[in-house]
Amino acid sequence: VAQNLHGAENLSLIPGEVGASAVQNIGAYGAEVKDLITEIEAIEIKTGHLVYITNAQCEYAYRQSRFKSDWKDRFFITHVTYRLSRNFVPHLDYGNIRGALAEKGIATPTPSELRQIIIDIRNEKLPDPKVEGNAGSFFMNPIVERGQFEVLQKLYPNMPHYIIDNEHVKIPAGWMIEQCGWKGKTMGRAGVHHKQALVLVNKGGADGKEVLALCQQIQLDVQAKFGITIHPEVNIR
Repeated sequence: VAQNLHGAENLSLIPGEVGASAVQNIGAYGAEVKDLITEIEAIEIKTGHLVYITNAQCEYAYRQSRFKSDWKDRFFITHVTYRLSRNFVPHLDYGNIRGALAEKGIATPTPSELRQIIIDIRNEKLPDPKVEGNAGSFFMNPIVERGQFEVLQKLYPNMPHYIIDNEHVKIPAGWMIEQCGWKGKTMGRAGVHHKQALVLVNKGGADGKEVLALCQQIQLDVQAKFGITIHPEVNIR
């Protein structure tokens, strides 16, 4: 893997959750980490060699990278370098950000205000893993062909969606799961969170097989109702 040069304005951060972010290409509210990463430093586990990997080499996509596919278990990420803009350009048209800002009488948020708004929104609908075991969003939002979306839209006029490009549309998996009646429902000791259907929770003592069985049943129900296969965002071993 070729080494590339550090830019003068880059900010280098040490792992923790940073490495996981680079693997997963995490994102929320219209932003993805792939748009900030310039370089990754990693150790090749088999050889112990230190390597530098460019953004392009990672082949980032929606919740995907080569670290989750052909590079899985090959590298240990030690540093991630981000290039951050000096100009604050907020994305406000995703989810209910504008509504939450309006409730507080904020028309033009500062970075700190927008950060707190998003934290408040997420805390309101996502479970605290310290209280109820979960892995955050369990499923990826599927991206479908526009033709398939238009057929579904006739059946479900109020279906939320996000235009990706002229040919593709993203449909929230959580909405489809909820339409299948799974929100707040349990199967054995695993269940679906009562506020956010995209999150699977451990109700107490559930093992991996129980969580996987719930995942598979939800996939079957969504496929039967919408003709769409939803895929886990988490890694399953």
